[in-house]
Amino acid sequence: MNKFLVPLSFMLLLAITQCNKKEKKTDPHQAEKALINKVFNRAEKQYTLLIDKIDTLQPLLQPRSLNKDGTLRMAVKEDWTSGFFPGSLWYLYEFTHKDEWKNRAERYTEALDSAQFVKWNHDVGFMIQNSFGNGYRLTGNKRYRQAVIDAAHSLSTRFRPVAGVIQSWDADAPWIADKHWQIPVIIDNMMNLNLLYVASDFENNPDFSKIANSHALKTMHNQYRDDYSCYHVVDYDSITGKVRAKVNFQGYADNSSWARGQAWGLYGFTEVYRYTKEKDFLDQAVHIAKFIIDSKKIPEDGIPYWDYDDAKIPNVPRDASAAAITASALLELSEFSPENSKMFVDYAAKILKTLASDDYLAKEGSNGGFLLEHSVGNIHENNETDAPLNYADYYFLEALLRWQKTFN
Repeated sequence: MNKFLVPLSFMLLLAITQCNKKEKKTDPHQAEKALINKVFNRAEKQYTLLIDKIDTLQPLLQPRSLNKDGTLRMAVKEDWTSGFFPGSLWYLYEFTHKDEWKNRAERYTEALDSAQFVKWNHDVGFMIQNSFGNGYRLTGNKRYRQAVIDAAHSLSTRFRPVAGVIQSWDADAPWIADKHWQIPVIIDNMMNLNLLYVASDFENNPDFSKIANSHALKTMHNQYRDDYSCYHVVDYDSITGKVRAKVNFQGYADNSSWARGQAWGLYGFTEVYRYTKEKDFLDQAVHIAKFIIDSKKIPEDGIPYWDYDDAKIPNVPRDASAAAITASALLELSEFSPENSKMFVDYAAKILKTLASDDYLAKEGSNGGFLLEHSVGNIHENNETDAPLNYADYYFLEALLRWQKTFN
């Protein structure tokens, strides 16, 4: 027998064994990736249904929620929620790379063609960044870039130098006219600062970023309590710029923690740090994150009640939108805070797994075509309560895309 035959045979057998071991090695994130694929597959089917329904009823209006009778609640282009639906379509395109979703995203984005010139609404950032901003990021379309710049000019007209903040609502707006506020600022306004930072880079205009920095600093000092929960509204004096009142509009009470408000603040300060790299803003975001994660008032599955302090808990609605915003913010914040990264990713993952369960993810063909169930808009208006919301879907899809990146 050839003296080399046995060693060669042994080596061949060893190589085959090693190859089989490699093939059998499982992906440690296989379950998470399957969950993400499941949700985006469901989103494709739901949003196809939703678009077919819109085109039949009111072409190119943006779907916002469902009315109590199950009919679609639509948003005109000046509505603060108008950018979320096209934004979700962009996320579908980003995940699937299918031209059909790109075409749909372009169609619904361009339906907001004049929204960048709205000056009476501080939420022009929501309208434009989620639609045109995502569109520019994914396509490089220069018209979309210009829309972002135009919107930043519009938003900057709402800056009040005496107080150093961007005014949220006009004092004579019909829904707050009886409040006698002068320069009301809501925590939601932190979400519009990214528009100013992006446009500042686009146009090489430091005035935009200075306005954003001023607003963020004033909000950090005046809108937060010692435990890093926040007030919904702070009203500033139009003459002196001093704080007149710290109150509530959408939450349970002046001193309660409105769930979506806590999420807006977390997300907003995380974004401000992204653009400024100022440690104070990072510290603020981390403190807010820990306030949420450590809260004993949030159920174990991570989906908060609409307000942490509603006296009727647990017999009150949960808010999937607040959970989705929180998850997305935590996943970005995890990149900026290495010492807290695992805690933030784990908490976000818990939320996303809950939202992807049968308890919150709509069954195919249900929920009017929206993706998530069980969100709360403004409970005091007795609408959009325990209902789908376009921004819940938007931040859910965004969070899933961010979660997917943590596996790479």
